[in-house]
Parts: sequence; structure tokens; C-alpha cells
Amino acid sequence: MGLKNDLLLRAANGQPTERTPVWLMRQAGRILPEYRAIRARLSGFKELVETPVLAAEVTLQPVDILDVDAAIIFSDILVVPEAMGLPYEMIEQKGPWFERTIKSASDVEQLKVSSPEEDLNYVLEAIRITKRELNNRVPLIGFAGAPWTIFCYMVEGQGSKTFSKARKMLVTEPELSHRLLEKITESTIKYLIAQISSGVDLVQIFDSWAGILGPKQYSEFGMKYVKLICDQIENVPVTVFSKGAYYARKELALLNCETIGMDWNMDISETRSIVGPNKTLQGNLDPCILYGDFASIKLETEEMLSRFKGGRHIANLGHGVYADIKPDKVKCFIDTVKEFN
Repeated sequence: MGLKNDLLLRAANGQPTERTPVWLMRQAGRILPEYRAIRARLSGFKELVETPVLAAEVTLQPVDILDVDAAIIFSDILVVPEAMGLPYEMIEQKGPWFERTIKSASDVEQLKVSSPEEDLNYVLEAIRITKRELNNRVPLIGFAGAPWTIFCYMVEGQGSKTFSKARKMLVTEPELSHRLLEKITESTIKYLIAQISSGVDLVQIFDSWAGILGPKQYSEFGMKYVKLICDQIENVPVTVFSKGAYYARKELALLNCETIGMDWNMDISETRSIVGPNKTLQGNLDPCILYGDFASIKLETEEMLSRFKGGRHIANLGHGVYADIKPDKVKCFIDTVKEFN
């Protein structure tokens, strides 16, 4: 039985759609009171990620409550380093924290290439439950962090404005950096293929820290590995979101992917002219617009949609929705996209 709403897949594959499909990065999360109610019962974020039945429940919430055109599995990009042997904690109000970090060749040697069926079965099980519960209403998106972004956390040990430890390693130990990136890439390819086998209809690669590298470094230490992943994914469309890497749009256009995610700093018509007509663009409303009143959200959303008109497009924000944005403002954005003619 096919999907009842396959707008997202058609848009990704460049097929005609009656309207622009819409979903949001970080839609399954802190903006919804229903999500907070589940979180309040648990020890923390990781317990939610690692409990398949609950991860599936919060994945479904935005579909039921906000009426988006896709679900995205509730998980975290940092499950991959943990599966490779580098555990993390998620500290309230602060973000991720790694007790151990990668400093030397022996640290890299000790890491394993993860086996998703063994090390990440809780994500695969959450996908299977979600697919069953979705009952073909909308597609389910799977995802992973891009190797460079995962590298950042494994070397730095936490979030950072500059990721200077990670960037220092690229300069002082390029060979070691490539060895680590190769291991992350291999783990990520296996993980995404396992997600596809478990039922996701589309995958997105998040390169959240792409923009902190310059063009030359991103090409060598970032894009090279994203390309390897794209070349190994078959049977489902692939979206690549390289936040801040506006200089890499020519290279992004050459990837074996269907969709390129845009942040809100990327000019729409300029991006379309660089990328050409044969890729779908996803984005790119500034999340802060959703702090405005309903009239201004509607106006800004319609303006964005007008600029994408005539080309392949999936409506989204230019980054994840912020935790303190009101659900009715998010709903206003979604409804505006759906009503746009």
C-alpha cells in the first residue's frame, strides 16, 4: 500500500506536486507541551532517545498536532559516536558532553565501526514502531550527522562557538583527521542503510558545523565524506544540509543527492542559479520569524514561497525550530504553506 500523502517524496524526486510540502527540523521536540509531558516523566533526553516506544510517540506528535507532511524519527546525531565507543551525556541547558575525547592515533584505533543492528537497535526499533503507527499517512525521514560535524563533537567534547580543537587537528594532524573521518563515514553509511531497511522513506545528512570551515578545508574534510555517503545510499531520496556553507553550493550541486537544505542566510534566487534546476531546495525561513505575530509570519512565509516558485521546493525553516517558539506560531507557518497558491 502506498503513502496517502507522498508530497515530500514527489517534491524530492522532482515530480509535480499540488502544493509545496512542509515539515520542520526539530519538529518532534521541545515546542510541544505533549512532548514536555513525556520528558517530565523521564531521567533525561537520552532515556527518551533510547526507549523506542516513547521515541516513536514523540515522532508522531507533530504529525497529529501540527499536521506536517512528514515525520522525522526522534533521535540524536550523537548516537553514532556512542555506538563507536565514545559515550556522551546530554546536560540540561548546556547540551552534549563527552567525558573522553579523541586526542591521539591510539584513541582513533580504539574506536570501532559500529554495527547498527547491535549498537543502534533502539533507533531501528523506534523506526519500525513509527512506521506501523503512521500507517502510511506521511513519509518518515531518517537522519545522521555528517562526518565533519560528528568529528567536531568527538574531538571537542562539547558544543563550541569555534570548535578550535577540532579545527586544530585538521591543521596539525591531517592524516589522523582523515582516519577518524573515514571511521565515522563507514559507521554512518551502515547506520543510514539500516534505517532504510527498517522503513524510512528519505534520509537527511546534517552538517551543522559545515560553516565554521573555509572552502578548501570543507572540500577536503567535509564534502569529501558527505559525497562518499551519498554515493552509497540507494532506493530513497537524500537531503544534504550543510549549514553556513554558502561557498560550497557548487559542490553541493554535484552530489548524488536529490535535495539541498538551505539556511536562512542563503539567497534563494542566487542558490537556484548556482545549483541549477535539477535539485530540490529545502528551507529556508529564519526560525526567528516565528516569534512574530500571525500576520507577519504569514507575510514572510508567502514571500519566501514566492521566491522559490517555479522550482523544486520543500518548505522548512533555515534551521531547527527554537524551543521557546509557540506551537500556534509554527502551525501558522505550516498552514500558510498549505494554503499558498
